[in-house]
Amino acid sequence: MPAIQRLPDLLINQIAAGEVIERPAAALKEMLENSLDAGATEIIVQLEGGGVKLLRVRDNGNGIAPEELPFALMRHATSKIASLADLQRVASMGFRGEALASMAAVAQITLTSRKTENSHAWQIQSGDGTQSEVIPAAHAQGTSVEIRELYFNTPARRKFLKSEATELAYCEETFKRIALSRPDVAFSLQHNNRMMWQLPTLPRSSYASISQFPEVNWEEMGDALPKRLEALLSKEFGQSAVPVSRKAAGLHLYGMASLPAYSKASREAQYFFVNGRFVRDKVVAHAIRQAYQDILHHQRHPAFVLFLDMPPELVDVNVHPAKSEVRFRESQAIHQFVFHALQQVLSTPVALTENVSELSNQLAQISSVQRTTSMQQPMQQSLRLPMASQPLAFYDALFGKKESRGGEDEKLNDALLLNAHSQSSLAETEVPPLGFALAQLAGIYILAQNVHGLVVVDMHAAHERIVYERLKTALDGQQIPMQPLLIPVSFAAEALDIATAEEESVAITQLGFDIAPLSPTTLAVRAMPAMLKQTHAEAAARDVLHEMREYGATRVLTERRNELLSTLACHSAVRANQILGVPEMNNILREMERTERSGQCNHGRPTWFQMSIAELDTLFMRGK
Repeated sequence: MPAIQRLPDLLINQIAAGEVIERPAAALKEMLENSLDAGATEIIVQLEGGGVKLLRVRDNGNGIAPEELPFALMRHATSKIASLADLQRVASMGFRGEALASMAAVAQITLTSRKTENSHAWQIQSGDGTQSEVIPAAHAQGTSVEIRELYFNTPARRKFLKSEATELAYCEETFKRIALSRPDVAFSLQHNNRMMWQLPTLPRSSYASISQFPEVNWEEMGDALPKRLEALLSKEFGQSAVPVSRKAAGLHLYGMASLPAYSKASREAQYFFVNGRFVRDKVVAHAIRQAYQDILHHQRHPAFVLFLDMPPELVDVNVHPAKSEVRFRESQAIHQFVFHALQQVLSTPVALTENVSELSNQLAQISSVQRTTSMQQPMQQSLRLPMASQPLAFYDALFGKKESRGGEDEKLNDALLLNAHSQSSLAETEVPPLGFALAQLAGIYILAQNVHGLVVVDMHAAHERIVYERLKTALDGQQIPMQPLLIPVSFAAEALDIATAEEESVAITQLGFDIAPLSPTTLAVRAMPAMLKQTHAEAAARDVLHEMREYGATRVLTERRNELLSTLACHSAVRANQILGVPEMNNILREMERTERSGQCNHGRPTWFQMSIAELDTLFMRGK
């Protein structure tokens, strides 16, 4: 057996390169992070052959002193940390001091740098484990790192690299991650002399130096971060995302998270940064999935760019060769913080926009150009359209055609007229976000008018969310209100269902049901949740019993709770082709405005859409 012996430095560095620099994108990441640590405000990236033939990064940072250039290419030589205490609270992007040394072992590297106080730059070259002398060079303030022919001296390793297009795609993704994290820094990316990205410097704000973990102020930040996100991701993302900002116990989560209507088939548009460092963390990923679970459709994935700033001593970044994973000291606390911050933003009741006044001004300007008369405020008005499927007496009562048809009819008429009058009075002072109902379309949609134009609501999806949230709130209070049935609903049941009804009676009662055996083959529903429709008593009871049989009471009331409540809400929601009166439609609209997450149904589908007056004018070519 061979004796134990120390490996040559070149081989040690080549082994390290396999861990740290597995492809050009990994080298690019290390170089960009070094530039940011050096305080650069402009970074230029040039690639050839997907980064395999050439990878050059030039910045205007602080630069490196000529006497320090040889150390920059040595393994475990760094200016970022100096002691174990520093390692336990890393406040920079790089810290191990092995990236450049690993690159120098498997590529031809040229390092040129100039500090402000120096009259000219200095340059050093390295390749295959050997270094040149430090010589004078021409260069503006800052540093350039040039890598040519990656893995030229390890052909076996180079064979594992993919095609030029694939390696370029990895480099571009790395570039986007770094550029997203620093809107205050200008970035550009060229490949084979073709400009791919050119991102200007956006206004500096209180977050200018992420390594100092500042308190981010959204008002001071302005639109710098949203503009960078739109530039790198898409304008659609910027328009479909909401700002996130929450602070607690030294933690600060901020950024942009997409609304459920803007989702992806993969996780490609998910960016999470801890103290400015892009990471993929299972704890955080699970917290985000939970925040979206009630509002995202099936297998779709949310899009987000989120930053978590925290004291560096509470997170260990030295757990992965590529520094793409971290370990939180209090992982459960981080999970709850991220979950509640996102849930709060995504649970906000219906509000069309925070800039209602701005949009109203825009609409007013459009109206002044296209119309000679001013646009009226939306209000509850009568519809004189023939609707054979609607009870005519109802509309007569609602819109003022009052005839004496007996005491009860007169009371109903008075109540409906009072409702219509109150809606009109409300319209004169304040228009609700979703406006007032106009009509029902195809027995499926509610058409309403608000200050912006036309609102189209999927009545079943919207009502399903309303009932679902009510059930969750009630169950959080330990028991759902129960309504005894005047006539119990009986149905044939299997022996297991009957046994389940007897064994899990306490949990079933907590869900608002009273289900008891009538015979060895029959069950009776004697009471059910007051907010559910009694016409669906049998179907709802069967769903409850099925869940209890499959998962047991404990799991049904904890991890399976939302699935069951969603099913029950679906049973109780208004159905397609169910005729609704104007007061009923308005009631749904008002409930949506008060209900959390009402923009999506329980399955993640949207519940309503807005069409502005300007969009309608465009459809009808008004003003052209």
